Amino acid sequence: QVQLVESGGGLVQAGGSLRLSCAASGRTFSAYSLGWFRQAPGKEREFVAAISTNGRNTYYTDSVKGRFTISRDNAKNTMYLQMNSLKPEDTAVYTCAAPPQTTIWNQIFTAEYKYHYWGQGTQVTVSS
Repeated sequence: QVQLVESGGGLVQAGGSLRLSCAASGRTFSAYSLGWFRQAPGKEREFVAAISTNGRNTYYTDSVKGRFTISRDNAKNTMYLQMNSLKPEDTAVYTCAAPPQTTIWNQIFTAEYKYHYWGQGTQVTVSS
């Protein structure tokens, strides 16, 4: 069982930065690859970024490449999403997620159906 809790959302002007955190329960945090998703009003949830168990393998959706950085600190059971150069179109509820089983071979997942555990989400609003 994995429980995920996000924090760090808020209101920021375009061009600003925010850092989201995803704190996880459980002693096997380091054995799960993780992902960030977001859902804007009236839109479907979309993949944002993913990170492997040791943090060496990462993947981003095209719209955030070069602006967002995903990372993790396994000693603190926490994953992060550093968001720079924010745009109004980044406005959404951001949610972290973990797959149903521990991950092998440094895999990462971009598909929503690969994930089973979800946090409650944190709101990010970017004003123009």
